[in-house]
Amino acid sequence: MSDKKIKETGEKVEQGVVNAYKKIENGVVSGYKKIEDGVVGGYKKIEEGAVKGFNKVSDKFIEKLFTREGESVEDAKRRLSHEDNSDGGGR
Repeated sequence: MSDKKIKETGEKVEQGVVNAYKKIENGVVSGYKKIEDGVVGGYKKIEEGAVKGFNKVSDKFIEKLFTREGESVEDAKRRLSHEDNSDGGGR
């Protein structure tokens, strides 16, 4: 085999290996991206559920313990927030 033929064959092999590694890299990156999206999406759903659950419990406590007759939960929250802010912070 001539030197030229050996060089051409080596270049073809080199290009094939580079292309194969690029395909592997793209597959791995794509896989990790899918995993990342799944984890982040799952975390967001859990976070939203926890916040909604906390708000429901909080609203029930305010409704049962702090609302005045005819007062909505939102009104009670505003009133309590206003009372907390107007006490001068000296508890």
